[in-house]
Amino acid sequence: MAVNTSTRLRPQRHGSGLDPLMQDLLERADIRVNGDRPWDIQLHADNAPERALAYGNLGLGEAYMDGDWDVEQLDEFFYRLLRSGIQEQFQPLRLIFHSLRARLLNLQSLRRARQVGEAHYDLGNDFYEAMLDRRMTYTSGYWRNADNLDDAQGAKLDLICRKLALQSGMRVLDIGCGWGSFMEYAAEHYGVECVGLTISQEQVRLGSERCQGLPVEFRFQDYRELDETFDRVVGIGILEHVGRKNHRTFMETVHRCLSDDGLCMLHTIGKNKRVAAPDPWLDKYIFRNGDLPALVQISDAAEDLAVIEDLHNFGADYDHTLMAWHRNFEAAWPRFRDRYGDRFYRMWRYYLLSCAGMFRARQVQLWQLVLSKRGLVGGYRRVS
Repeated sequence: MAVNTSTRLRPQRHGSGLDPLMQDLLERADIRVNGDRPWDIQLHADNAPERALAYGNLGLGEAYMDGDWDVEQLDEFFYRLLRSGIQEQFQPLRLIFHSLRARLLNLQSLRRARQVGEAHYDLGNDFYEAMLDRRMTYTSGYWRNADNLDDAQGAKLDLICRKLALQSGMRVLDIGCGWGSFMEYAAEHYGVECVGLTISQEQVRLGSERCQGLPVEFRFQDYRELDETFDRVVGIGILEHVGRKNHRTFMETVHRCLSDDGLCMLHTIGKNKRVAAPDPWLDKYIFRNGDLPALVQISDAAEDLAVIEDLHNFGADYDHTLMAWHRNFEAAWPRFRDRYGDRFYRMWRYYLLSCAGMFRARQVQLWQLVLSKRGLVGGYRRVS
């Protein structure tokens, strides 16, 4: 979204209403106020920086949604902001309750788990069809040998199938199956039977249509309610919704449902620090009750239940995926403007591009873990 340069204000050190602390922090990230570079911030309201100082990313994001500031390349703005580390210099007091709430309460209980499905995944199947790849895969692609979104997502799905050593006739559980892209691919290319769990009614409806004729079953069901045996278990983008209070329960479910000689593959975004609280803006507007796991939290939850056979980090690929989603979103937006409105447009643009900047700055990671129940005799052979 281009910035109207004719309305830019000239930056001033004093008398502009800009907090000197905020000005100094931005300069450390090589971001200028009302500058002429595509990552420079253009202020339309003097109180926008103060909202960020008071409420962190929640205040910054809401000010953007209100039109109080703009940046031509929002992804590059966030990359520079986060790579500089200035966000670690202050912790707004008003967000302490948000942090404590995430630590002390189970925000992903069975009763609350379906909230994100209703608020996010049920936005509209046609909306996600326009933004995602042709298989409707709502997790990062694998860009090692790909130059477009469809190929990157196909490469990711095949990578998972090979890591799981799928064979025809196997029964596979997909926890958090989305619209069924993995199940569809695995059934078509590897001849397996799949059961997928989701907490989105819209995903069940469209996924069932897309997988018609394949040995694929969609269930509107929480993972905690399942007690069946499968040859393989996969979770692609589910741990981000499980929550720290439920990591152990999730691993117990995997252990209960996985055959003794089976394999589990978990594909998840992760945070660098165990103590980090969920981002307040993303929690309020995008992924309600989301909680990224740290690697040590996954390891702790798996203790005595599983052996981690393999760990693969390709977090930088999520940057490419988010930018591809953003291009599709911008191209399709005229079809959805009347339905969702301009505030939604700014919210969604902020979501996609700020997250791209986070992955580019390596503030968050993307891990694939392969687990077995007791360790594979002879070891696990790495697949890439």
